[in-house]
Amino acid sequence: MRDFYDDLETRSSDQREAVQLAALPLQVAHAQTRSPAFGDILRAVDAASVTSRAALARLPVIRKHELLERQLAARQTGADAANVFGGFSAVGFGAGMPRVFASPGPIYEPEGTARDYWRMARAMFAAGFRPGELIHNSFSYHFVPAGSMMETGAHTLGCTVFPGGTGQTEQQVQAMHDLQPAGYIGTPSFLKIIVEKATEMGVALPSVKKALFGGEAFPPSLRDWFTAHGIDGYQCYATADLGLIAYETPAREGLVLSEGVIVEIVRPGTGDPVAQGDVGEVVVTTLNATYPLIRFGTGDLSAVLPGHCPTGRTNTRIKGWMGRADQTTKVRGMFVHPKQVDDIVKRFPELGRARLVVSGEMANDQMVLRAETATSTAGLQERVGEAIRDVTKLRGQVEFLPPGSLPNDGKVIEDARSYQ
Repeated sequence: MRDFYDDLETRSSDQREAVQLAALPLQVAHAQTRSPAFGDILRAVDAASVTSRAALARLPVIRKHELLERQLAARQTGADAANVFGGFSAVGFGAGMPRVFASPGPIYEPEGTARDYWRMARAMFAAGFRPGELIHNSFSYHFVPAGSMMETGAHTLGCTVFPGGTGQTEQQVQAMHDLQPAGYIGTPSFLKIIVEKATEMGVALPSVKKALFGGEAFPPSLRDWFTAHGIDGYQCYATADLGLIAYETPAREGLVLSEGVIVEIVRPGTGDPVAQGDVGEVVVTTLNATYPLIRFGTGDLSAVLPGHCPTGRTNTRIKGWMGRADQTTKVRGMFVHPKQVDDIVKRFPELGRARLVVSGEMANDQMVLRAETATSTAGLQERVGEAIRDVTKLRGQVEFLPPGSLPNDGKVIEDARSYQ
């Protein structure tokens, strides 16, 4: 039995990078010409020049709130595909778009016709699913794309799917008992409920030996619980906008990036890539022709792990979900954003990483910018303090630290106030 879904997983890193960077200018040009939104956003960009990660990093990051804003504005003018999707879709309603889904907002996402459109088969294979097996799919089939994501991936892999969906726990147990699926796909919390309900009902589920989880955190304690119940569970990282981003392997050392996406880790509130290993926001460029998202900010924090997966997969690994990147907070009635912290730091080449710490009790907020520097020149502290007031319109103190002092956790703004 082969160990990899396809040869793409084991090609050299240099070969993968060359192929993706060769496809990048074509995708940018495609987005400019077929997606009205990107035609506007990237109107001043020479697509042919976007042939490196450095060139990609100069393009603007599109975040979910901007996507929603464009969708809301465009919907006022009609209900065709260009307007429903805010101009981001490259195809219209009809044969090229079999389904439309919705995420909270609502944000609408198109589904295209490409085989394994959401690229989920690779994650299923890594979790141990093989052609000819039956999979019990307990992701939702209505509104959100999760159910369809998994079903289309399973069909591509050569599996049969039972569309269990959510809820009706006793019926889920009965179906698993009757059909004897090889495994489960859904949230870990729901499978735990099903297993506990099966125990309560006195029903054995011996066939369910593996699971692919998404949509929730999957901590080691829960993984151990499933192991104790004879289920080998793995997690994947996907979004309704992008499909599969990364997936876990039997090595259980981080998540391997999916083929077909270019991932950057950037400083929260900016589009600037961080140093390798530093925590930052996950920004994804998808090579999807239907929904060609260029530098889409997920709002999730993660970091790149060094080296390759011990299984032999050669794509980059990330640590997994490490929190949210949007750290906007309100101080003395004013919103302070991560980008403002970045704007302050960029005024002073002497400064490295920085964190704005907001402390105190309600109605008595205090701000301290803690910044790393190797050379604190005369008057630097005062000038940084003036920049804080200039950018945020609020007074703040400044504290300098040696390089490497701040935690590598992606935090740009830390709200340490007491709300009791």
